[in-house]
Amino acid sequence: MELLHEETIRCPYCNESIVILIDQEDRNQEYIDDCSVCCRPIQIQVTTNDTDELVVIVNDENEV
Repeated sequence: MELLHEETIRCPYCNESIVILIDQEDRNQEYIDDCSVCCRPIQIQVTTNDTDELVVIVNDENEV
């Protein structure tokens, strides 16, 4: 089983596409990572859908 999953996301600040690595074990986790382009903090939430696939949700640090 592959433990790291590559996910392309859009920065909520600069709107650039960036690639992040998600650990398959990070399901139902939330963390902050800086954008590799503009260096602003991105809130990243990792969950799963009904078929147990990873779902990655990104927001700026002030969104609820």
